[in-house]
Amino acid sequence: MRLIFSYMNKFEALGLGEAIIKAVNDMGFETPSEVQEKAIPILLKEDTDIVALAQTGTGKTAAFGFPLIEKIDSSSRITQGLILSPTRELCLQITNELKNYSKYIPGLHTVAIYGGASITDQAKQIKRGAQIVVATPGRMQDMINRKMVDITNISYCILDEADEMLNMGFYEDINTILSHTPEDKSTWLFSATMPKEVSTIAKRFMQTPVEITVGHKNTGSKNVSHEYYVVNSRDRYAALKRLADANPDIFSVIFCRTKRDTQKVAENLIGDGYNAAALHGDLSQNQRDLVMKSFRNRQIQMLVATDVAARGIDVDDVTHVINYQLPDEIETYTHRSGRTGRAGKSGVSMVIVSKSEVRKIKSVERIIKKSFEKKEIPSGEEICQVQLFHLASDIGKAEINHEIDSYLPSINEVLEEFSKEELIKKFFSVEFSRFHNYYKKSRDLNAVNERESNSGRDGSTRYFINVGEKDGFDWMTLKDFLKEVLEIGSDSLSRVDVKESFSFFNTNTEHQERVLQVFEDFRMEGRKVNVEISKDSGRRGGRRRRDNDGGGFKGKRRSDGFKPKGKKRFDSKEDRGSGGNQKRDRRKRSDRR
Repeated sequence: MRLIFSYMNKFEALGLGEAIIKAVNDMGFETPSEVQEKAIPILLKEDTDIVALAQTGTGKTAAFGFPLIEKIDSSSRITQGLILSPTRELCLQITNELKNYSKYIPGLHTVAIYGGASITDQAKQIKRGAQIVVATPGRMQDMINRKMVDITNISYCILDEADEMLNMGFYEDINTILSHTPEDKSTWLFSATMPKEVSTIAKRFMQTPVEITVGHKNTGSKNVSHEYYVVNSRDRYAALKRLADANPDIFSVIFCRTKRDTQKVAENLIGDGYNAAALHGDLSQNQRDLVMKSFRNRQIQMLVATDVAARGIDVDDVTHVINYQLPDEIETYTHRSGRTGRAGKSGVSMVIVSKSEVRKIKSVERIIKKSFEKKEIPSGEEICQVQLFHLASDIGKAEINHEIDSYLPSINEVLEEFSKEELIKKFFSVEFSRFHNYYKKSRDLNAVNERESNSGRDGSTRYFINVGEKDGFDWMTLKDFLKEVLEIGSDSLSRVDVKESFSFFNTNTEHQERVLQVFEDFRMEGRKVNVEISKDSGRRGGRRRRDNDGGGFKGKRRSDGFKPKGKKRFDSKEDRGSGGNQKRDRRKRSDRR
């Protein structure tokens, strides 16, 4: 009892009331986090604007939730507090936490407003009386337009994960929503990073805000170590499997750039026997809830997610974050790595990169103010050793099931001719042979200096493409087609040479990853358009090979390391021959969700 009282006093010292202290005790909170210690006393004592910068998983929800609940008048049914969050998952997470914090305060109601659920039902909940509304910007804007919610009398507005909301393009929505709120309200902005967009919104909507920073701006969690692995782009998925197999107890979130890549990687993992699932914006709310429930219950070991969908993941014991692809915005890496190393536990953030992306690691290091350790993808032999000892450890820890005692005489009779050493070998052979056979002839996945050998002295790379004159191209229309598909300037394309059934072209070497990514799964009238790096790209001395020799090409190289802004597809013979008027099949920004 004395111990519990000591913990309670730590929160009482912040100025919190008895009802919240009782809820804190029920939830098992022991001591305030740094952001809570800094923010709560200020927010309780003053009606002020505040900018609080702290990493994901540091207790920001309680940092604004506790003082908000203390300041709300539960005897009044009008909406007094508005919390904006970027995603449905985070909206629901905040709502549930606030309900837990306020369970001993009669009459205080918190309602979640988000897309994917009945807007009518949400409006009814608000009409019955909701002192606190937690909302995603899109759904809140919709309800304001329909006059289903009144926020003209709120006293407090909280922007949670402000950097992510702005990164997702919600600036105009936030601007419009705040225009319906009183000018004399208090605005509390909580964010993991402080890009210029967040600074802009703070200057526009806040008056002399108090700034709180936990650690340094934009830095990563001190409990997370950072590693990167350099592979050839075509080996990215194989590298992911090896990293998973080298960490048998892995409980991880794997980040991809787009919904398409997220679904594809998850399906491949499931097909290869891993407990995996995808989490992205194309799933219904019910599907997303089921995935998250399975992940929290550890029925899913590897959750493959987009950056946006992952904002609602609040699981304290994630062991690894794996960046299958680096994010488009470097600051987003801070949010990704914040999924692990939570609640005082340690975690690992891994990044799989191609050689052309290594320079981005330096950019991330500057942002998070932490160093990455370059590591090698484990060999098959190393993985087998790890798995073997893990199996032995599991056997050693296993509890004996005495229900098999009656069968032991018969078992002993079958195995009596074998020594202890022979029995151990046989047991592990049965359990382990299949795994060992998979890896015994595995190749080294770590990238070699292949890129330099494929780059010409003029800084360009030459490619083979399996379309030509018979497909309606000449050198000009093929160049126009490539320029639009790859979305690069004409000056980046050169030496376009069209033959009857195939062609060649060059791009600046810096575009190599883009070229291979765009044509990874590109089809024209159902036919796969294949692009390969020509072996003669390097031109390493001697006579230059003829471009029309019809051979000497490297095997197809794949790349998941670049997200193209769009692809072009031929939809008809008329389009095919038009040379530049083909229809686009653009990936929209929503593909990141």
